[in-house]
Amino acid sequence: MMSYWPMEIIMKTTGALVLVASMAGPHLASAQTPTLSGDALISALQRGGYVIVMRHASSPRELPTKETANPDNLKLERQLDENGRASATSMGAALRRLKIPIGAVLTSPTYRAMETVRLARLENPRTSDELGDGGQSMQGVPDAQGAWLQKRVSDLPVGTNTVLVTHTPNIARAFPALASGVSDGEALVFGADGKGGAGLLGRIKIEAWPRQGP
Repeated sequence: MMSYWPMEIIMKTTGALVLVASMAGPHLASAQTPTLSGDALISALQRGGYVIVMRHASSPRELPTKETANPDNLKLERQLDENGRASATSMGAALRRLKIPIGAVLTSPTYRAMETVRLARLENPRTSDELGDGGQSMQGVPDAQGAWLQKRVSDLPVGTNTVLVTHTPNIARAFPALASGVSDGEALVFGADGKGGAGLLGRIKIEAWPRQGP
């Protein structure tokens, strides 16, 4: 089920970045060797052709109260904290500054995931139930959702990059060897594996984006 979600602006932060390579397809071994970082990574993303699977930005486990919830968080779902709002905004600003083309943007329908997308100002996002948590925050998701995500990273775009915003359990179900230690806002970057499929090419922390480029 797909639906459109609006967008807005906020703040900025910093961090570190590494691109790692492995060409074993979506079911990858846990060991990877760093190969690209900085300008080389940015240059690759500027050409497009990647699927970026991203965990939503920093969000506390505690649910907000009516007094602390954002005005549009009518269901009192988990929402981003100050660091999450700042890092999502600065990531989006960096993508635009670096002229990294973003095409399709799909997000979990949870409030915290949609908040990540709109603060990053990613254009024309759509919600996808397959990226959601099924109302079970931080619990396991069905095998079908993991299979959907595995298949989706093989649908590589041409000239742009696809962004999928989801949750740790979804990443763990689809890519169990890669999910350990995925931090708030961290992204797994998938690209062509040279065998007609897709493989993991990198892991990017959300704080890394503002430090790239001139």
